[in-house]
Amino acid sequence: MSSNTLNPPPNARTLRQIRGPQSALTDFLASHNINANQITQTANARRAAALASQQNGNNDDANEDDDAQISDPEPVPSTRRRESKVQTNKRKQAEEKAISKIKASKRFKQRREHAETEEVSDDEVARDIFERTMAPLPDQMENCEACEKRFTVTPYSRKGEDGGLLCPKCTKELNKEEGAERKRQKTAAGRQRRQVQSNLLDGIYPGAKDLMTLCIETLAKNVDLAENLGDLPPSMIDRLTSILGKSRLLNSTTLNLFLQPKSDTVTVRDGAQLSFDDYIRIFQWNPNVKHLDISNGVQFKNKVMDHLLDTQVNLETFSIHGANLIDDERWNRFLSEKGSHLRALKVYYTDGHFGDEQLQILPDTCPDLKVLKVSHNQKVTDVGLLHLAKLTNLEKLTLQIYQTTSSAPYVEIINAVGPALRTLALGVVHYIDDTVLDAIHENCQNLHKLRITDNECLTDKAFANLFTNWLNPPLTYVDFSQCRHIDSSEPLNNPACIGFSSLGFQALMSHSAKTIRYLDINSCRHISREAFESVFSAENVYLELKKMNISFCHQVNDFIVRSIFRSCPNIETLAVFGNFGVRDVKVPKGKILIGVPTALGMQIEGTEDGEGRAI
Repeated sequence: MSSNTLNPPPNARTLRQIRGPQSALTDFLASHNINANQITQTANARRAAALASQQNGNNDDANEDDDAQISDPEPVPSTRRRESKVQTNKRKQAEEKAISKIKASKRFKQRREHAETEEVSDDEVARDIFERTMAPLPDQMENCEACEKRFTVTPYSRKGEDGGLLCPKCTKELNKEEGAERKRQKTAAGRQRRQVQSNLLDGIYPGAKDLMTLCIETLAKNVDLAENLGDLPPSMIDRLTSILGKSRLLNSTTLNLFLQPKSDTVTVRDGAQLSFDDYIRIFQWNPNVKHLDISNGVQFKNKVMDHLLDTQVNLETFSIHGANLIDDERWNRFLSEKGSHLRALKVYYTDGHFGDEQLQILPDTCPDLKVLKVSHNQKVTDVGLLHLAKLTNLEKLTLQIYQTTSSAPYVEIINAVGPALRTLALGVVHYIDDTVLDAIHENCQNLHKLRITDNECLTDKAFANLFTNWLNPPLTYVDFSQCRHIDSSEPLNNPACIGFSSLGFQALMSHSAKTIRYLDINSCRHISREAFESVFSAENVYLELKKMNISFCHQVNDFIVRSIFRSCPNIETLAVFGNFGVRDVKVPKGKILIGVPTALGMQIEGTEDGEGRAI
């Protein structure tokens, strides 16, 4: 007689009474006289084997606190009937292995401490933990802890708050909530990093802010509530204007705060949200304005210039940025009618306007011009530059011309106005040669600021000759960034010694070591390690040096950076982007090292104990 005859399988209703709610698959098995006992035995054996492999020390350590606080669920009553000896031995071995692992866990020790007063043996405690923590294996059925829906367990099923498993739908919702939280945390961290970099650009260093800075920031956040600025000093008004401009809070309403009829200075740091009527209002409210500085003045166009020409306003300082809608005719009229009062003229980003024709009439219309800055200009050529040699009263000259220019006009300008110049800045001069440096050496004797950038023709020997026996006093501001040899096929070979290299660097520091405050030699990659070590040796001290940029100078390493901090005790910021030899430097307190190419971050500030702190 078969086993099925001796032990007939229970019907579906009986199964539901014994085991609770089951799936349609269980009912199907029962109705077709399939041996559910064998299925149960196999499932229990697989469950015990999987639990034995999963109960390790790391899992116990990670979940010990949660398990100590969460109440254990009731054990599932066993529905096993008869099983073979082989199956019984295999199941017992798996259970013993799992129980032995449980006894070695911290969770068991905690449970044993709570059970000391109950006279319970170790085996009973371990057996209780084993029975209560038997989780369904993959491909088994389980009820969702959250919605109580029946689902198939997979290796990706997640646990709920009470220790049960979650169905795919509840798991997806939980992942979505946690993902949103992680995204918010990541966004907040990124915003904080950007704010730190933004503060650095504004000259605000990490740490406690002074009272004036806090007051200005508070006023900027509540600028809509302010009626007037009262008697604030010009320095504070300028900082407030910078904050509002950076945050794009300067509009038609907030502009009124800066229009004081008695003031002769109007500064607009970002006029992107101002209309041409707002610019006209400046001259109506401030008829005595003499110093006008406008950045991003897109709507400062012909209508505004026509109104300015019709007023009695005579500007002495005029700085205009981004006004590319003023045509050449208006520029000519402005220079002819108002140029005689000008002492400083700065013109940025005018695209196809303000070119050779305007530079040609400058000597006649602006004879007293002392400051001239023509930057990011696409129209000026060598022909227009030659006329600047007639501006004999110039003290500050800044030129950044995008048209291809040669050395001849620059040499003629320096020969004519060089002795009176205090600032000379030549940007994006790709093809000027050593004759320009020779002219500076021979004619310039009052320079404080010298900038020559983006050049691929000047030689290291010419830079060294410039600073050797030069009658000019020591410089305070030097920028020779991107003066280097360019050859994509052999970038590290420089047989002709093109660019600002070792000889020029040593000659510069020998000439201006006592007064130099700002030094930018970014991308001057042919300065040798020996040159850095000799300049920043133990016996050399540069007390005035505040900011330095040595990014993409490939010979810079940890030793050179430490030597710079030692030789420059008052340095505030040191930039080392792209220097992969800088890996582990202890930054002194109050100093900032920017651009360290490590996983710690791109900015490190010295702390009290002298160790770097990632921000």
